[in-house]
Amino acid sequence: MAKDDKKNAWKEFFWNPRTREFCGRTASSWGLILLFYLAFYIFLAGLFALTMYVMLQTLDDHRPTYQDRLSTPGMMIRPKGDQLEIAYTMEYTETWERYVQALNNFLSPYNDTVQAQKNYECKPDHYFIQEDSGSLKNFPKRSCQFKRSILEDCAGLTDRYYGYSDGKPCIIIKLNRVIGLLPAEDGQPPYVTCGAKADDSDKLGELVYFPPNGTFNLMYYPYYGKKAQVNYSQPLVAIKFINITMNEDVNVECKINANNIPEGSERDKFAGRISFKLRINSRD
Repeated sequence: MAKDDKKNAWKEFFWNPRTREFCGRTASSWGLILLFYLAFYIFLAGLFALTMYVMLQTLDDHRPTYQDRLSTPGMMIRPKGDQLEIAYTMEYTETWERYVQALNNFLSPYNDTVQAQKNYECKPDHYFIQEDSGSLKNFPKRSCQFKRSILEDCAGLTDRYYGYSDGKPCIIIKLNRVIGLLPAEDGQPPYVTCGAKADDSDKLGELVYFPPNGTFNLMYYPYYGKKAQVNYSQPLVAIKFINITMNEDVNVECKINANNIPEGSERDKFAGRISFKLRINSRD
């Protein structure tokens, strides 16, 4: 009897034919609850949409409203190899051809003909400022030409192997893009210097920079953003290793030097610099 009573109680809870209640509530009670939650969630969705609309009105399609960045931009090399290690054997083409291919792919947008077609021939040694005129937006902004021929011996034009075949490889350095960055004061452009780390100073040998002195010309700054400057070409610096010690690991560090870009802090010691390992093997 107790088991039947319990079973009947559960049945009556789900549906009571006398009071016409489902799960303890009548149809009108369920209707009011559903109506309340419907209105409640519509209100929440409307509040969320209004908040998003107001927030989106503060954003600019071409420039971030708030920009949280390091005061010192980062650097990267090409080719970057595996974990920033470049190692090959001169006599074995298959060990270095991937580096040559990586440089070809990287420099293809910098071909002289492409740059002449897409970008503007700017006045060197001056910032290329392109301000908006009141509410009239100056978009798209023009970009200055950086032709790969500027890299001379490291352009892959006179030497299609970039020096890898004769043990005098080229490494290309680029500075990370930072919107609005003016990297120098008093007309002194930033420049790159490279040196050996730790006990490798006697292994590094002579370095040659392209462009001369490893400078980033001021005409490529400021950068206005990917949407504002669709055809922007980052300036590059190439380093050619003339007589590096063969068959040994050489740890190299390159850094950016500028009179208004601070060196890496304790928080980020690698800001504005990059370290990589270079090893050239020879059977001779």
